[in-house]
Amino acid sequence: MLEFYSASTRMVSSRRAIAECLESALGEGDTDCDLVIIHASLGHDYAVLLDETKRLAPSARIVGSSCCGIVGREGVSESMKDLAIMVVRGASELAVASVDGIYGQNSYDKAVELATRLKAINQGVNMVYFLASGIDIADDQCIAGIESVFGPDVTIFGATSADNMKGVVSYQLVDDQIHEHAAYAVGFADPTLSVVTQATHGFVAVGSPLVVTRSKGNRIIELDGRPAWSEYTRRLALPETAVCGDTIPIGALAEQLSPELAAEYGNDHILRVVTKRDPDGTMHYATTCPEGTRLWLTVRDEARIFSDMDRMMGRMLEHIGGREVLAVFHADCLARGRVLFNRVMKEELVGRMQFPLAHEAQVPPWLGMYGFGEFARLGGLNQYHNYTTAISALCRGPAPT
Repeated sequence: MLEFYSASTRMVSSRRAIAECLESALGEGDTDCDLVIIHASLGHDYAVLLDETKRLAPSARIVGSSCCGIVGREGVSESMKDLAIMVVRGASELAVASVDGIYGQNSYDKAVELATRLKAINQGVNMVYFLASGIDIADDQCIAGIESVFGPDVTIFGATSADNMKGVVSYQLVDDQIHEHAAYAVGFADPTLSVVTQATHGFVAVGSPLVVTRSKGNRIIELDGRPAWSEYTRRLALPETAVCGDTIPIGALAEQLSPELAAEYGNDHILRVVTKRDPDGTMHYATTCPEGTRLWLTVRDEARIFSDMDRMMGRMLEHIGGREVLAVFHADCLARGRVLFNRVMKEELVGRMQFPLAHEAQVPPWLGMYGFGEFARLGGLNQYHNYTTAISALCRGPAPT
């Protein structure tokens, strides 16, 4: 059966940081394992992290990503020297695969390739942890590609990598390689495990919608008949010379949900982020965005962020039903916290996530990152989210009836 361990640190030295995390997670003298998942802020030297991990855990596959902050069982941090890891033992019930060169226009094909490799390694995979580049990617097509191989019943959870919320470049780590447009997947094949996923954002749509009048795949070319970036920044009261780093914290775009999905989600809209723009004003959306799509601007509702978090955790506990939580994978967005107006107390918000899942005051192994997007189910289907807290709890034992 799979075993999970985690640790996090703010240690400045990359080599000492990864050593500290592995020793904290596994104990001194026995840091070898089968898989190490790394989330590290941009201040770390990724090549050094990979080299030291391989030295201390020579049997391990290594995957990871850049991020703009971490959450571990030790707490939350948003510095340039954050590091968090999840360590897994149980090689026979794991599969790891990756692809490079994934972009918006080829996201489906690359996801099919990735999932095919994963399934060839282990036919018993029953859940997939997926992480891809957070810039210029069609995440709905990634989901569709993975589902074409595994079917829609296999839960996809995970995130997209980030920089320091500027939308310039993000990194993905696979063994000894560092990529800018890669994706990796970890397949879990322990038949005693299942995963419960939930997501929430707490933003509210305002004003009249922008209408997509010209688009191609995940690229929005025109909004309301004008160059997309020009109209988007005008509605945000920003100059057209603004960059993605100016718009990401305040420019969440909202798509309206059906009444049924809205009731489950606790919000009438699902949010999307823009992490890249072309010189001609074309905006790179996080998912496919057909012409005619209506997009609302949003504002963050401070009280709702907390009340929706409590509501989400209540739903998670219902689905967990008293089962043992073996590990938690957590993807979050800094626009829900101090990066926007320095108002949310992240420690309190994280406490409201971790306390309900703790057992005898002990938080389970926990790997959290602040990235550009999150994967969690909605309406019984795999879904991609932005600006949310997405929690995925791996549980042992039969699901409650």
